[in-house]
Amino acid sequence: MTAVAAQTRPLDPGSARQDSLALTYHRLMLVMLVFAGVTLLIVGRLAWLQVSTDRSDGGSVGNPLLPPRGDIVDRNGIPLARTIDAWSIAVHPRKLIGDPAALAVELNGLMPERSVADYRRILSADKNFVYLQRRAVPELVAAVNALGEPAIVFDREPERLYPQTDLAAHVLGWTDYDGQGVAGMERVLNERLTDPARRGDPVALSIDSRVQAAMESELGAAVAKHSAEGATGIVLDVDTGEVMAMASYPTFNPNAAGKSPPEAQYNRATMGVYELGSTFKPITVAAAIEAGVIKSMAQSYPTGAPLRIGRFSIRDDHPIPGSANIVETLVYSSNIATAQIADQMGEARMKAAFRALGFDEAAHIELYEKSRTLFPKEWGRARVLTSGYGHGVAITPLHLATAYATLVNGGIWRPATLLKSDKAPAGRRVYSEETSRTMRGLLRMIVLKGTGRKGEAPGYRVGAKTGTAEKVTAGGGYNRRVNVSTFAAAFPMDDPRYVVIVMMDAPKGTADTFGFTTAAWTAAPVVSKVITRSGPLLGVIPSDRRDVDVSRFMALVGEAED
Repeated sequence: MTAVAAQTRPLDPGSARQDSLALTYHRLMLVMLVFAGVTLLIVGRLAWLQVSTDRSDGGSVGNPLLPPRGDIVDRNGIPLARTIDAWSIAVHPRKLIGDPAALAVELNGLMPERSVADYRRILSADKNFVYLQRRAVPELVAAVNALGEPAIVFDREPERLYPQTDLAAHVLGWTDYDGQGVAGMERVLNERLTDPARRGDPVALSIDSRVQAAMESELGAAVAKHSAEGATGIVLDVDTGEVMAMASYPTFNPNAAGKSPPEAQYNRATMGVYELGSTFKPITVAAAIEAGVIKSMAQSYPTGAPLRIGRFSIRDDHPIPGSANIVETLVYSSNIATAQIADQMGEARMKAAFRALGFDEAAHIELYEKSRTLFPKEWGRARVLTSGYGHGVAITPLHLATAYATLVNGGIWRPATLLKSDKAPAGRRVYSEETSRTMRGLLRMIVLKGTGRKGEAPGYRVGAKTGTAEKVTAGGGYNRRVNVSTFAAAFPMDDPRYVVIVMMDAPKGTADTFGFTTAAWTAAPVVSKVITRSGPLLGVIPSDRRDVDVSRFMALVGEAED
């Protein structure tokens, strides 16, 4: 009775409730453990990625604002080239809804670069995607969008912008639609500018935008005044080889380089190869001093009659009666006397003097756009004599700039550079300090008493040499009525810091030049204006109380001028 009663007793409600709570607790703990495990797995994975991921890209993935191409700035940090977001306009021809013929007319009205027929062919093509315009301005995007054709699409893409428009265009070059450098420093620096680890830091060029603007302004005005075929101008630091300005005319806008003619993209400073005439005479004199051919400034050469070489004669534009000493040879620019100095030097020493200045090879500068010089393979006596005054050897204006820097900086040749530099390269010695000091005085005399007087910039103690050569024709001869006129200068001559070169290609005479097209009347005034404008910007303060000592040269100059 008792056992049966015990077996049929009801379960304790309290015990069942405890069992249920225990089961729920265990299930909750299991879920929490699973959650914790997953969490630990995720945290561990993230930690592993943090440690193992290669971050050599400079964090570009984590910084979507970093442009795909680095900026280019001038030596003072002024932007010359940068990358921004731009619009592209494209069409899906296969998805076209509207009438291709009518749409082609409307597109031609908004984007006349293509004809109506061209647009009709694009819109009717069996293609999925065709660009209509890249680097489009927002106003054009809005106008095309208003046409209401769903197959026309718009997108944002990187655009290379040159905020100073055509300033230093030949130095900067340009990029293609894919953002790769095509010419100029854009091409030279392509790898550096697209390196993910470095593109956040701008590249500083040696160019000073203020000096560049002054050179371009004065050079452009001179080209217009003299209706010249072209011109180029260079400002070069004589100690570091840094190019502070490099201009070439005609020029172009790198924002629309594809729309400019090929002749505008031609950099005359590094690609134009010219016989630069009498600007070679100081180089010949300096080499002769170094070689011991010239032992005294009073050393003289007969100039009263033309110098015969076979069936040719060497003449002076401004005859010097009797003879000319070394100072007079340069001050009055005597071809006859300089040819005799070159004759004494001989072929081997003249060639060595030119090679020491790099005249037998392309200019030393970063740009790819540069030409080899015309350095003769065959030299005879006539070539030696005429090379002394700048005929028979053709070089670029940049070659001349580095040569004049060598003449005045103490005799050290250094390559030119378009990159901002903290120190001067070692270079190589070409002239002694004493020869360089002598040449500074002689160049100053040319401006004070000779053919370079129109290149004087009051207070800046300019030293220089004119050079007027007959232009070589396509057939290989010379056009006696067309000149290449060059003025090569340095300042201040008591402590030279900068070389300034201006070359005018085929200038025409004007009323105020009395029809003359020589360097003294065309190129020299440009240099004077550039120095006057740029001197203070470059830290050269004008002074009428300082100058190089030319007293020993003054006593050797006669009364005749030009």
